[in-house]
Amino acid sequence: MKNELVVFNKPKANISEDIRTIRTNLQFTSSVQDAKVLLVTSSVPGEGKSFISSNLACAFAQTEETTLLIDSDLRLGRLHKIFNVSNERGLSNLLASKDVKKCLPYINSTQVENLFVIPRGTVPPNPSELLNSQNTKDLIEYLKTKFDHIIFDGVPINGLPDSLVMANFVDQVIIVSAVGYTKIDELDETKKALQKIDANIAGVIVNRTNKVKRGKYASYYE
Repeated sequence: MKNELVVFNKPKANISEDIRTIRTNLQFTSSVQDAKVLLVTSSVPGEGKSFISSNLACAFAQTEETTLLIDSDLRLGRLHKIFNVSNERGLSNLLASKDVKKCLPYINSTQVENLFVIPRGTVPPNPSELLNSQNTKDLIEYLKTKFDHIIFDGVPINGLPDSLVMANFVDQVIIVSAVGYTKIDELDETKKALQKIDANIAGVIVNRTNKVKRGKYASYYE
């Protein structure tokens, strides 16, 4: 397991405390009762959404609630590398199967108690079409009966339809941005794209903030 999982490897670090604060904010500021399914996305590649989604999943699992992290970046997803699990079969393979309820072989346990991962799987020729399917809806509804929390690590919004598709299936969406990297107009375009489809934006996580602040992460909720 790589050192990217700071909540697991360095639970007393400021960064870990900040991630747990974000988890608590999500639990207590949600406008959706019993919201279980969360999508973590960003505007462009390189803003740290996989880092955030992985550590947020760890934080939820540490509350002794079963948490499933799913890599819905079917093109370049790297959760299998972060958690050191096989990517031979994953979400793409599951969605292409005949019965998504037979998903146990696709779910990987991790070193983090209560945390499970479904990697991206084989890169399909039609990622957005595969995600925008009845199988995706059926899978989410089934998994909601098995897990307390489900977190999707999605693709960046700008330029690809995948996360806009997924935003229609989840309860809340978190946008990750990076100080000194994300352009304001890019973040604004992301927000507008999500609002256009009436997605429930839980907030924006600002990554790589100035060290003057307590940790490296700050969260802003609408």
